[in-house]
Amino acid sequence: MTSSTLLLPADPLHERRADPHFAREVAAARELGRTVALVDHDALLAGDAAGAARRVPSDAGACWYRGWMIPADRYTDLAAALAERGAALRVPPQDYRAAHELPGWYAHFAAVTPDSVWLPWTPGRPPSQEEVATLVAPLGGGAAVVKDYVKSRKHEWDEACFIPDLADTAHAHRVVARMVELQDDFLAGGVVVRRFEPFQRVGDRAVEARVWWVGGRAVLVSAHPDTPELAADPDLGAIAPLVASFGRPFVTTDVALRDDGVWRVVEVGDGQVSDLPSGADPATILTNLT
Repeated sequence: MTSSTLLLPADPLHERRADPHFAREVAAARELGRTVALVDHDALLAGDAAGAARRVPSDAGACWYRGWMIPADRYTDLAAALAERGAALRVPPQDYRAAHELPGWYAHFAAVTPDSVWLPWTPGRPPSQEEVATLVAPLGGGAAVVKDYVKSRKHEWDEACFIPDLADTAHAHRVVARMVELQDDFLAGGVVVRRFEPFQRVGDRAVEARVWWVGGRAVLVSAHPDTPELAADPDLGAIAPLVASFGRPFVTTDVALRDDGVWRVVEVGDGQVSDLPSGADPATILTNLT
């Protein structure tokens, strides 16, 4: 079988080489004899998909992307630009969106992830307290966390992420509004509120792992990129069948150990744009991306 082409983001300062953040993956791909091509991530985000794909050879064939996050609409643009060059992404746009944005995967994983509600939202428009109260009403009271369809502002935990009690709608509104404000034009899709669940911790860090799945099969269990020094051995018994039936080509699940000893899915992502923690061998993943 002919190996697929690996697409990586170009270095913004040196467009003929890959972004240094992905140097380990370039080295592993070349060691495996894989073809590597570069995508201009900045051009793609700016709406120039054809320019972003200009360095991808016309005979690239089937391609996997490994790089920075791409908004789902821009990913669709990239797929179209590559098709014009006779290349095809292994992960079609509809599968990318399903794994990348919470509304696409939540119902499938509802049994193993915190209860959530969401609302499509326009970046830059502040929500009213009434809109926030209506959004969170199905969750009742209790603690919750706020994010957009893809990411949270967890580094501004008290200001723009954590709600101590949803019954205090004034406080909930302040946190949601601040998250929307800070995300600004980078707000992905809309507003998500997820019930807070307490997880076991080592110091101030949750016991967490990132699981990499190709074709519904776990090919690597790594640390989470935020805590590369913390290893975990999650029980995937309840999660693996759900990933397999989800049916997307390449996904990650961030899983954490709840205080009651149950492993829970904190986040699902498309594996192409999931960061690999330091210390993890990219070859373990690349050998499975055929």
